[in-house]
Amino acid sequence: MAKLYLVPTPIGNLEDMTLRAIRILKEVHLILAEDTRTSGKLLRHFDIETPMQSHHMHNEHKTVNTLVNRIQKGETMALISDAGTPAISDPGFLLVRACIAEDIPIECLPGPTAFVPALVKSGLPSDKFVFEGFLPPKKGRQTRLQLLAEETRTLIFYESPYKLVKTLSDVVTYFGADRPVSVSRELTKIYEETIRGTAEEVLQYYSEHSPKGEIVIVIGGK
Repeated sequence: MAKLYLVPTPIGNLEDMTLRAIRILKEVHLILAEDTRTSGKLLRHFDIETPMQSHHMHNEHKTVNTLVNRIQKGETMALISDAGTPAISDPGFLLVRACIAEDIPIECLPGPTAFVPALVKSGLPSDKFVFEGFLPPKKGRQTRLQLLAEETRTLIFYESPYKLVKTLSDVVTYFGADRPVSVSRELTKIYEETIRGTAEEVLQYYSEHSPKGEIVIVIGGK
């Protein structure tokens, strides 16, 4: 019976691609990729010749019904994102929900996702935590920060290098200068780095050292 596979891909180091992920991507009829150019490099590296189709946040609303119909007619598909696990701050939720509504089997492979290693190596409590993804850029940002400032569990955010200093400034303002913070960037890559300290100390560091790469911010609870 046809189904939808959710296949995590490496967040940096290609050695983190699992043998099962490679096999599934070779066996399915179609791979749905967030950016076919980015994923094309990955597929070529592992000699995967399966056809690929673009599936991203700008077109997923329009294509979900068509994809569900194709799976119902017998096609097996795999959804991948540019890096990490699909639907975690990436496209995928809408397609998964639509498949569930139509009783289409879904299988999610375990694999890479950036926030787990960032949390574990932060040294902050990892028994209970809240994953927030990206903060709102403008509308609702202040309200969200005020609410999260009272959260007692460890907080995890994704951020771009261009907005990191602004976000750390907001952490100092709303959470306090002494709140413990850990910032991990370029996880699994050659220049992987984790900076730990108070919110003020980490802000000072990145005010003097321009960050690059994908970034995960981990903040101690109140």
